[in-house]
Amino acid sequence: MACSCMELALEGERLCKAGDCRMGVEFFEAAVEAGTDDLKTLSAIYSQLGNAYFYLQDYAKALEYHKHDLNLARTTNDKIGEAKASGNLGNTLKVIGRFDEAIVCCLRHLEISREVEDKVGEARALYNLGNVCHAKGKHLGRHGNQDPGEFAPEVKECLQKAVQYYDENLDLVKVLGDRSAEGRACGNLGNTHYLLGNFSQAIMFHEQRLSIAKEFGDKAAERRAYTNLGNAHIFLGDFEHAADYYKKSLQIAKQLGERALEAQACYSLGNTYTLMRDFETSIRYHQRHLLIAQELFDRVGEGRACQSLGNANCALGNHKLAVQFASRHLEISKEIGDQTGLMTAQMNLADLKDIMGDPSGSLSGADKHDSAFGSRATDKSRRFSMENMELMKLTPDKKIVKQVSGGARQKVHKSASVAVDIGVEQKIAPVGLQNGSGEDFDDDGLFDLLTRFQSRRIDDQRCSLRLHDQPEDDESKDVRLVSSPASEKLMDMVAGFQASRMNDQRASLPTFPGLTSQAVIGQLLSNTAEENRKMPDDSFFEMLMRCQATRLEDQRSSLPQELSAPTVPDEDFLSLIMRVQSSRIDEQRSDLPQRNTSGATTPGKKKKKGT
Repeated sequence: MACSCMELALEGERLCKAGDCRMGVEFFEAAVEAGTDDLKTLSAIYSQLGNAYFYLQDYAKALEYHKHDLNLARTTNDKIGEAKASGNLGNTLKVIGRFDEAIVCCLRHLEISREVEDKVGEARALYNLGNVCHAKGKHLGRHGNQDPGEFAPEVKECLQKAVQYYDENLDLVKVLGDRSAEGRACGNLGNTHYLLGNFSQAIMFHEQRLSIAKEFGDKAAERRAYTNLGNAHIFLGDFEHAADYYKKSLQIAKQLGERALEAQACYSLGNTYTLMRDFETSIRYHQRHLLIAQELFDRVGEGRACQSLGNANCALGNHKLAVQFASRHLEISKEIGDQTGLMTAQMNLADLKDIMGDPSGSLSGADKHDSAFGSRATDKSRRFSMENMELMKLTPDKKIVKQVSGGARQKVHKSASVAVDIGVEQKIAPVGLQNGSGEDFDDDGLFDLLTRFQSRRIDDQRCSLRLHDQPEDDESKDVRLVSSPASEKLMDMVAGFQASRMNDQRASLPTFPGLTSQAVIGQLLSNTAEENRKMPDDSFFEMLMRCQATRLEDQRSSLPQELSAPTVPDEDFLSLIMRVQSSRIDEQRSDLPQRNTSGATTPGKKKKKGT
């Protein structure tokens, strides 16, 4: 059926609202292909297409259409549209990790919203800025292994900026009476204060978030608030309250039918009861986590459950069962390529063999750890022996010099190590280098050698200005240079050299797919040129992105691939609490008393081996 652009766009919007974004994208793309002269309709299509692609996690296409929307809004001097497009662009850039560019877009959104006195837009811009700073801080903090509150200064700076923007957002939404937005701000403030180590403030904001979630009947937000409250109480050492919050989170996860979230709550509860030294209860929760992980084919979660079950059984003295779980953890870690899990499983197995009296599994005194809870998984101070390292040869074994038969010319490979090779294979004369016949090179000979190596490259860059049959009369040189055929050839050559450089410096004009009228396009381009003359700063960000995009991508380094673990919380709870509690566990250890010959006990002395 031949449908208009508007009809196709409306059907795409309906499908997206119904949750079928993939089919909605097809209708929006068809609407763009059909084309329209209505700029407002085209802007709405760009925005909806960008949002739909964002939902489908096709961030490259989302970025493309949000850029079209931003260019169109700027071209038509639509301030509200520019603010909206800047906010959408900032959110997309945040997700793909381009945080600095995202901040520029969100700041533009905030600037325009304040300029036109759009309080709702200003609140959204502040919220987005807080999200970008929070995400940037978490991203920078992932490179270390610090606990909350112990991050590097640049990480803390990002998180403190996030707190500043969230506070401004919270004050504004309270004035606007937007309780739902107030709840979101409280939740984010709680999470950010948690990362900064302000656990009491984090609890205060999460309690406010919990109250608002109950007010709206938002079970998902209520579950998140209980989980966050449990995490904060763990760091305060209040394990009983933490367990109560995790149990409430578990109940809501079961009500929602979210098996992965149910497993996460069981994982957290199991580790909390381990800290409380209630190992029987800990084992029950870890077994539930293991069953759900197997049900959801979560191999990482299955490995973590086996690790936790091995630790708990070891604490109860069930060493054979602990070995079975540790061996299973080792197999899974090898299978999925989890290097951290592999090292942890190997160390736990070595400890268990040592405890059970297996000399083949005993560790050296420097590597032993008294704890049976596997807390050495976070020990990153191990170093491999230097004896196993191989050194790379910096010079080849043979000189790279070949003589040409019948002459004194030599072919020398273009290598930075040629002088080193000559020095290795033959004695270097005290007065410079030697040629193939054994004669010394003086300074002029060395210069000739270098010029022969570089002659081809130098000659390629030369252009001769000498004209054939040119008289010696200096007054006629300029005239003949301009009028001769060689001068025309020279100008063509120079133009060819400069053509690519000139093209590299050209700026491409924005294109708007779906805009059919050439008259409208011409008017838009003229408006763009006029706008650029009036306010050059408005186009600076787009120019920066076009010029620097490739350079930015070239300088990016890919993060190590993360293993998917839907049944394990985002923060590795076990390693988190083990780092916090490791010193406390060691401080609480006491040596067994030693009996002397008279039957009395002597406290404070360690039992000698074999006594």
